[in-house]
Amino acid sequence: MNVSVPEDVRLEIKFVAPETELGRVLAWIRLHPAGFALAYPDRQVNNVYLDSWDFGSYADNLAGVSHRIKLRHRWYGGSAGPAAGVLELKCKRNAYGWKERFDVPEPPWTAGDDWRTVQRRLIAQLPPRGRLLAESFPAPALLNRYQRRYFLSRDGRLRVTVDWGQVAYDQRLRPRPELRRKLNLPAALVVEAKFAREDRDLAARSLVGIPIRVSRNSKYVNGMKMAIDG
Repeated sequence: MNVSVPEDVRLEIKFVAPETELGRVLAWIRLHPAGFALAYPDRQVNNVYLDSWDFGSYADNLAGVSHRIKLRHRWYGGSAGPAAGVLELKCKRNAYGWKERFDVPEPPWTAGDDWRTVQRRLIAQLPPRGRLLAESFPAPALLNRYQRRYFLSRDGRLRVTVDWGQVAYDQRLRPRPELRRKLNLPAALVVEAKFAREDRDLAARSLVGIPIRVSRNSKYVNGMKMAIDG
């Protein structure tokens, strides 16, 4: 898959801890001298991760390949299955990340639909580049959802998101969306800081003292490992 690197790539650093650390992390953000404020209301994030039939994106992410991609359909709010949102190609090259986004203005799913119907409706709404991506990654692999809180520093140069309450459902080889049998995921808290490459030093100073550890983390990989290994 040909993916060009844009000029405005951002650096991403993730921190992971047990969900019991949520209160301590939020207190650290609230008292931080960078003056973090809520950027958006809290919302539920939902994703269906799409992969090749041999789950190549999962394998690349699991192995930590330096230049890797994953495709997901993302929507917000309480819909159990795929709703209006965006198709996102998330790209990583080492610590740098960027996304391509394509609007999905109409819900591609209604209760009882099979995956073939959902994907046909999804593809019909996309521009040519989005259709190519959806057709190149035809296998629904994992559906997950979690709560997210968004913060932005006073100067607008550092963005921090806090995710908790994740649930996930194995979609491999399911004829229709599996929305009942949850995977047995650990209760994890994920904090992600994002900033422009020129703000690397500022971010390093700002993140000193965060009360949890930096860690590689992929919700897609974690969910798939649990689906495969139990």
